[in-house]
Amino acid sequence: MATATMNDQAVDLLNQLIETCKDGAQGFRLAESSVKSPDLKQLFGSYAGQRAMFAGQLQAEVEQLGGSPEKSGSMAATLHRGWMNIKAAVTGHDECSIVAECERGEDAALKAYEQATHTMLPATVQAMVQQQHEQIKDAHDRIHALAVACTHS
Repeated sequence: MATATMNDQAVDLLNQLIETCKDGAQGFRLAESSVKSPDLKQLFGSYAGQRAMFAGQLQAEVEQLGGSPEKSGSMAATLHRGWMNIKAAVTGHDECSIVAECERGEDAALKAYEQATHTMLPATVQAMVQQQHEQIKDAHDRIHALAVACTHS
């Protein structure tokens, strides 16, 4: 019985991370299509692809645990994830504003992953979540550095 409960908790947590990744992929795709800088387009496109890949990996783990994986993000329902405000920044095509909103989205993703890494998960799932967390932290730090550079220019 304890295994079923642990699996249920793991499925719930992984589904939250799936939503986070799908939100991030959508936000980065929107940012990519809204900036003119080829470097930013490439960066945002790569992060959109990374988050889509992470969501797919998480969905496969949910299925392995016997759960039903999330199929979509929460863009329409969740304001606190940070990606909703990117739409306002995009309308002006202000790259610094878009970077700042990406940073807010990354803050939410990093927080979700930090919480997940402190949760008891099956060992294989824990290793994958930890690896994704490290890559999200790297992305967060890069976006943060871009945001800081914007404020100093």
